[in-house]
Amino acid sequence: MTIANTPSAAAGPHAGDTEGVQLAAITAGRSTRVPGWFLILWRNGKCRAGLLLLAGFVLVAVLAPVIAPYSPRADTFGLSQGPSAAHWLGTTARGEDVFSQVIHGTRTSLIVGVVAGTLSTLIAVAVGLTAGYLQGPVDEILSFFINLGLVVPVLPLMITLAAYAPVKGLWLVIIVITVTGWAFGARVKRAQIATLRTRDYVTAAKFAGDSTPRIIVYEIAPNMISLIVVDFMGASLGAIGAEAGLSFLGLGDPHTTSWGTMLNQASMGGAMTTGQWAWLIAPGLALAFLVTSFSLINFGVDALSNPHLRED
Repeated sequence: MTIANTPSAAAGPHAGDTEGVQLAAITAGRSTRVPGWFLILWRNGKCRAGLLLLAGFVLVAVLAPVIAPYSPRADTFGLSQGPSAAHWLGTTARGEDVFSQVIHGTRTSLIVGVVAGTLSTLIAVAVGLTAGYLQGPVDEILSFFINLGLVVPVLPLMITLAAYAPVKGLWLVIIVITVTGWAFGARVKRAQIATLRTRDYVTAAKFAGDSTPRIIVYEIAPNMISLIVVDFMGASLGAIGAEAGLSFLGLGDPHTTSWGTMLNQASMGGAMTTGQWAWLIAPGLALAFLVTSFSLINFGVDALSNPHLRED
C-alpha cells in the first residue's frame, strides 16, 4: 500500500497552524514596515536634524495657546522691561510679553509657508507641465508669462501689491507671495517634462487612447515627485522669508502676530537703544532656525532622486 504524499501527511497535524502563524507574522511585518522614502530621509543626518527641528516648530505652533504664558496682545505689563522670571524675554514698548509673541509667531510663519508654498507649487506644476507637454502655441503663450514672471523684479512687485491693496490681512500676504513666486518652478518643470514626454510609457499611453490631462497627471507627474517636493520646500522657504520681510517693512497684517511684525515693532520701539536685545534677537533666531530646518530637509529630498547622495 502506498501512502499519499500529501502536505498534511508529510508535515503533521499541526502544519496548517504553523503556516497560518507564519503568514500572519509576515502580514503583520508588512503592515508595520516603514516606507522606503522615509528611511532614505531619516538615514540622512542633515535631513534627520531638519525633520526633528521642523517637528519641534510644528509642535510649538499647535500647542501655542498652551505653551505661551500670556496672550500675545495682552498689554497690561510694564513697558520695555528686561528678561525676568515673569517675562522670560522681557516686554515690548507697549507692555506685551515677548516670549508669548515668539510662540504665537511660529504658527503664522508655518501657515504662510505651507499655504503659500502649496499654492505656488500647484501653479508652477500646472503651468510648467502643460507648457512642456503640449508645446506649440500653448507653450509659447505660457512661456511668455513664465519669462515675464522671471524678468519682473519680485521684491518691488511684492511691496507694490502689498502697499496698494485695498484690504490688509494674512491672506493678502499669502496671495502676494503666491503670485510672485511660481515662475521659477514652472520654468524648471517645463524643461524637465520636455525630456519625459518622449519616453516609451508616454508613447504607450498615447496609443492606448489616454487623454492629455490623464497622461500628464498619471504618467508624467509621478516621475517628477522629487522635483515637485524640492520646489515645494523652496517655495515654502521663500514664503516664510517674504512674509517676514513684508511684515518688517510694515506691509504685513498689523493684527497678526508674526516674527516679521515683532522685528518691525522692535525697530520702531528702539529695542537697540534701550538694550532690549531679547526682543530683537528672539524672533530673528526663530526665523533663522525655521529656515535652517527646511534647508536641511532638502538634503534628504535630494537623496530621494540621487542614489549617490544616500547614506547607509
